[in-house]
Order: sequence, then C-alpha cells, then structure tokens
Amino acid sequence: MAATRSKAPNFGSNNQNSNPNRKVWLYSLLLTLQYGAQPLISKHCTRREVIVTSSVLACELVKVICALLLMAKDGTLKKLFKEWTLVGSLTASGLPAAIYALQNSLLQISYKNLDSLTFSMLNQTKLFFTAFFTYMILSQKQSIQQIGALFLLILAAVLLSVGEGSSKASSSSNPEDILFYGIIPVLVASVLSGLASALCQWASQVKKHTSYLMTVEMSVIGSLCLLASSYKSPDGEAIRRHGFFYGWTPLTLIPVIINAVGGILVGLVTSYAGGVRKGFVIVSALLVTALLQFIFDGKPPSLYCLVALPLVITSISIYQKYPYRAKAKET
Repeated sequence: MAATRSKAPNFGSNNQNSNPNRKVWLYSLLLTLQYGAQPLISKHCTRREVIVTSSVLACELVKVICALLLMAKDGTLKKLFKEWTLVGSLTASGLPAAIYALQNSLLQISYKNLDSLTFSMLNQTKLFFTAFFTYMILSQKQSIQQIGALFLLILAAVLLSVGEGSSKASSSSNPEDILFYGIIPVLVASVLSGLASALCQWASQVKKHTSYLMTVEMSVIGSLCLLASSYKSPDGEAIRRHGFFYGWTPLTLIPVIINAVGGILVGLVTSYAGGVRKGFVIVSALLVTALLQFIFDGKPPSLYCLVALPLVITSISIYQKYPYRAKAKET
C-alpha cells in the first residue's frame, strides 16, 4: 500500500517559507487582534463628521506605502519594476478587486432589507462558497470533519452577529422586495466573496504574486473604483464642499494606520493559509471585540457570545486536526 499523504496540510500549505506554520499563526493572531480591536479604535478615535470615503482612501494610501516599504526591505521592489506588466496585474488583482467592490455594494443593499438574523445567516455562507471555489480553482479538498467544522463556525458567526446586532426588522413588508433586494443580493455577495478569496489565493500560490504586490494592486484599483463612484455620491459632494480632511484630528490617523496594517495581514494570511482559514480569523475576531468591549466599555458579553466561544474553539481544533487526506492506493 502506498503511504497516505495529506492534500491539505495545516495552516502553512503552499508556502515557500522554511517554517510556515509559525508565521501563519503569528499573522492569524495579529489579524484577529486587529479585526477585533478595529471597531473600538474607530469609535474612540474617529469623529462622526469624518467623511467615510476620505478615511477609506487614506487607508488605501497608507496600505500601498507600507507594502512598498516592505517590498523594498525584502528586495522584491527592484524585481517588480523589471517584471511587472499591466496585463499580469489585471489578471491577478483586477478581477478580485472589482468583485469585492461589487460585493460590498450588494451587502449594503441587502442589509437595508433584511432582519439581522437572516442577514447574518445568509452572509456566513461565504465560508462554504470560499471552500467550493478553492476546490474548483485550486483542487483543494476539505475532509468531512472540516466541512463539519465550517458548519460549527457558521453557527458561531451567526450567534455572534445576532448578539452584537440589533433587533432590526425588515424595512420592507413586501415579500418580493425581501427576496429581490434582500436575500438574492446577500447570496450573490457570498458567492462573489468566495470567488474573490479563491482568486486571491490562486494568484498568490499559482501565479506567484506576492501578497505585498497584490495589496498594492488591489488598493490602487479599489481606490480608482471608489473615486469614480464618489463623483456623484454624497461623500464626493461633502469632500468637494468641506475638503478631504473635514472632521479629522491627529487621532484619526490611528484607526487609518491600523486598518491599513490589517489589510496587509489579510493578504499574508490568504497567501500563507488560504481563504477558508481567513474565515476562522474573522469569526474569532468577533470574540476579541466582545472581550475588549467588556474591558474598556464595561459591556458584558452576551449569552450568544458565551455560547459561540466553545463553538469557535471546537471548529478551529477540528479543522486543524482533520485535514483532507488522499485515499491510499495499491501499488
């Protein structure tokens, strides 16, 4: 009998680093802390008058600067100038950037027409779509135990989202509006999210696009899309009327910089660990947010959070312990 080998190694799969697992855990931990702390940092450091588009564009600019500095440090910046092509950039980063932009628009439409429970449940299906497209594009299979772990993670994510969300009811009493402007948009957004994550992983692991380069390209493309969309948007009008830095204070730079660092960490986690495992990071970050709210705001964790905690821990343990293994073949 031939030796059984794993087709889906633990968190360091498809990475060229000599010790990938340690780096993956470090990046995942940092990203979890960043995701978890970002809401509180933004709340305490950003004034309500700050124009959202201005903070997003500033974050993308900081992200590009940080990524370029890191590329200069590891010596890949010079190589980039010699080998970079527009076609290669659009192939690797253009499509995911456009997909993410469309996904965000669909989520905004859906959230206005669905109650928080329905929205949360449907939005978490992106984990399954990520696993599906990762299999279709990269042939990365999931074991039965890992699929079960994804179910547990989705359940935990729904509980956490409901616990942190409001009891907002649907703003539309028309079932057709709920279907066409609520359910369908969020499902399409979940499909797009899974596709974009798989494409980013494909660009990193197959096309050998570094995570820093993808960060730069996607930030530039995303910023151009945002600038184009803001031409006639309320934010664009506000910037033209009040100025780009309206409402800013020195403290506003803190969430902008931390969010930019988080964007770079997302690229690293996707590159080293894949899009499916990034979902575990995002859900775990909700627990960090609940803990920080208790520490700094005195808001105790909800019952939903307490129930979700063991589900998240169990799902991560199962997903790590039972990777997909190819069936042994007779020689």
